[in-house]
Amino acid sequence: MLFQHIEGFLNHLRVEKNASGMTIVSYRTDLNQFFEFLSHVNSLPPEMVSKESFNHKSVRDYLTHLQNNGISRATMARKLATLRSFVRYLCREEVLKGNPIAAVATPKQEKKLPRFLYPQEIQTLIDAPDTGRVNGLRDRAILELLYATGIRVSELVALDINDIDTKNGFIKVVGKGDKERIVPMGKKACLAMDKYLKAREKIVRKNCNVGTALLLNKFGQRLTARSIRNIINKYVQQVALNQKVSPHILRHTFATHLLDGGADIRSVQELLGHVKLSTTQIYTHVTRDRIKNVHDKNHPRG
Repeated sequence: MLFQHIEGFLNHLRVEKNASGMTIVSYRTDLNQFFEFLSHVNSLPPEMVSKESFNHKSVRDYLTHLQNNGISRATMARKLATLRSFVRYLCREEVLKGNPIAAVATPKQEKKLPRFLYPQEIQTLIDAPDTGRVNGLRDRAILELLYATGIRVSELVALDINDIDTKNGFIKVVGKGDKERIVPMGKKACLAMDKYLKAREKIVRKNCNVGTALLLNKFGQRLTARSIRNIINKYVQQVALNQKVSPHILRHTFATHLLDGGADIRSVQELLGHVKLSTTQIYTHVTRDRIKNVHDKNHPRG
């Protein structure tokens, strides 16, 4: 039976691969969903699904099932990657003698360019919070920081007071795989953060047992990723932007505007905390329109 090896696999990721908590949750969810599918197909509890049921046909049937339920190709590819990683672990532990899903091809990916905001749109969004209120100062600091640094929402909510250095203009970020990096903040983000830090003292005085978290709700508790998304959605609706805006779109906007401004891709890669340059290169496609406009305006035969 394979289901019983899931915990061992997740522990392997946690200890040997230094996987983040979010990665562990994602892998657990993917594996549980796959075994629930096999359980339904074979009319057996997930714990009773046999090795023989885990093969290239069952995985292909699972991918078809996902597609029929409107799951994106990107998500399907991620779930398949989880299964492949699980199989490698099972082979290493000699639970399986060979790779039963080696013949399964990764779903062809749709090439979607990352969405981003134009400078006027991001300025409108950042200006939206009422800075006459404590929460408004906090929200302004959140928006400034996301745009100025391009950090992930998980990295943002994990920030502690000591991670912020507004005097020198840097933040210390703990990214994927618990890798630390130092990211510059910029003057406007520093100014917004200093104003919030003064206001934060009011929250601290009103609440007992406030920890080290940088971003607090009115009860003195650390903001969650969901809270950040709700905050952004609130201001998007307030200023009537004609698109959905997530923290990740602000990350896309950060990278796109840097490249549009002439930053080299290696520097952007380091700032974003990307391990592979290919992950950063998608943003170069976004700037092609700008490059084409420059060519059209300046080339004699443009």
